[in-house]
Amino acid sequence: MSLTANMKVRSLPVLMLSLGFLMGSCGENKRETENEDTQTTQEAAAAEASTEAGPNELSEKEKEEGWELLFDGETTEGWRGYLKDEFPSQGWTIEDGALKVIGSGAGEAGGGGDIIYDEKFKDFELSLEWKVSEGGNSGIFYLAQEVEGEPIFTSAPEMQILDNERHPDARLGKDGNRMAGSLYDLIPANPQNSKPAGEWNKVNIIVYRGTVVHFQNGEQVVEYHLWTDDWKEMVADSKFKDWENFINAGGEDRTGYIGLQDHGDDVWFRNIKIKRM
Repeated sequence: MSLTANMKVRSLPVLMLSLGFLMGSCGENKRETENEDTQTTQEAAAAEASTEAGPNELSEKEKEEGWELLFDGETTEGWRGYLKDEFPSQGWTIEDGALKVIGSGAGEAGGGGDIIYDEKFKDFELSLEWKVSEGGNSGIFYLAQEVEGEPIFTSAPEMQILDNERHPDARLGKDGNRMAGSLYDLIPANPQNSKPAGEWNKVNIIVYRGTVVHFQNGEQVVEYHLWTDDWKEMVADSKFKDWENFINAGGEDRTGYIGLQDHGDDVWFRNIKIKRM
């Protein structure tokens, strides 16, 4: 055997050992990478879970941010009739984890009347989901006052709830300002992105030092500013012009109730929560 051949034979085990070491290192590195990927996936899943919650629940993130539930999906605790001490005995119910207006077919002369959450709020963000029956109509009031002898809408701005496809209000008013998401009869929701009857819509209402913003299905659709000259001029040119409590929404202390409207149609509300600002 030549010297060269002998060197080749002697080098073979070394080469095999080196290859084994390299393959082992690659395998170890692969396992480490897989473990890191698994850990990253688990951390991402945990982070995502902290931002999600079941119906009528708060996620861990929401709790940290200061959100509070106004409806637990099972009871009417905290709610009562407008100008009443108790929750209406008829006209409202809880159905599949949602507060439901039981349609009377009598328009605003509903069977249960409007309801309010029994606490006044000042600067806040309100979040909830609603769905409406075919041809249905309702609304979300904020900064409402209780004035004997007057309905809630004489003191409170209203975010409109409507089946735009079927209810005639969608074609009334001005420039669509009676369609879903609008500041009712004053400012139209733009863009108009409400979902059809029977589907859930998610809305947020921010009230902060007079600035009010409506969000509908993830998009800002309305913004205006209470108590300003522009606000007073807009109200003066509307059907609300003679309602002093409406012009001065929130009263002297700039606080008011959250209200849900009984307009005589089947409407559902869930995931009602609020964050004070």
